[in-house]
Amino acid sequence: MTIVVEQLALGGEGRTVMVKDTIDIAGYPTRASSRALDNAPAASCHADVVQALLDSGCRITGKTSLHELAFGTTGLNAWVGTAENPRYPGRVPGGSSSGSAAAVAAGLADFSLGTDTGGSVRVPAACCGVFGLKPTFGRVSRAGVMPAQTSLDCVGPFAASIDLLIEAMEIIDPTFKALPIMDGVRIGVVPVQAEAEIQAALDSVLEASGFPLDVAPLPGMQAAYDAGLKIINRETWEGCGHLVETGLVGADVAARLLAARDTTDAELRDAEACRAVFSAEVDAALARCPILALPTMPSYPARVAEAADARAAIGMTAFVRPFNLSGHPAISVPFEGPSKLPVGLQLIAAKGADELLCAVARELVRRLEQ
Repeated sequence: MTIVVEQLALGGEGRTVMVKDTIDIAGYPTRASSRALDNAPAASCHADVVQALLDSGCRITGKTSLHELAFGTTGLNAWVGTAENPRYPGRVPGGSSSGSAAAVAAGLADFSLGTDTGGSVRVPAACCGVFGLKPTFGRVSRAGVMPAQTSLDCVGPFAASIDLLIEAMEIIDPTFKALPIMDGVRIGVVPVQAEAEIQAALDSVLEASGFPLDVAPLPGMQAAYDAGLKIINRETWEGCGHLVETGLVGADVAARLLAARDTTDAELRDAEACRAVFSAEVDAALARCPILALPTMPSYPARVAEAADARAAIGMTAFVRPFNLSGHPAISVPFEGPSKLPVGLQLIAAKGADELLCAVARELVRRLEQ
């Protein structure tokens, strides 16, 4: 059960951090937990976020495992091994940033970094019972992060507490400002089809938080999900498709890549049109309520034994992928359902309002702890 694929000891004596192995660290290869990249050359320089960690005095203690090539939602990996879910043994750790979420859940690091193209920070955060943030698209530098070209992917932190998550953002995002005052914040609850226990748990959380609540429908969610999948398929094929020829890519990921190859230019144009429409829809909802709320996942994380088919598990991203398409910042806040299994509350804010998003998450947690 592999969480750490490379033990490191870089930097100062500050916060301990682990980094997903799609993020370059000078002197070490970036393998993305793929046998096809086993002989990859060492990175020649640090990714910008790694340099930011080192400049702040953090100590980088390891590179973490992931769903191979960051192209899957369960975190299962036959080559390096699947990261164990420390808080919910036997359940999938979520993907693709499985090792980064598990490292925080296991107490191996103060915080960790993952990447989120279609839910790959928020889903493992929800599965492992920790906080995970996808910043506004483009806000945190992706220089030195795999894949080099993307219109969806974001570097984001995991932490066991909201305060550590905020500290992580202050380190990796030089534009991150002091958290704002939350006068008059209303939360718009997005109606979705989630399992009854999930919905009941989060309804209870939102009611107990004391924030004024409105209903905020997003009728374009399903179309945005489908469009986001088309774009991630095309962009992942363009970035990683050549590796299929090695014969070393795992069967599940190779099959998804070969299917992704068939994404047409017409489908991509339609997806980009959907991006504009859905982004405007979310912006309009946020103009009425500055925070939107919905489950991170529609159900509890699957058991590892039942999650071998990555295509069957792709529905795990039903509520997260649309916000990669739109580019809005999103955070997953950990709770538990009646079955004592993990439930994530996903909060969404306007583009660039990452500070407000973190402030509301912190205040919500504070109120519930009183």
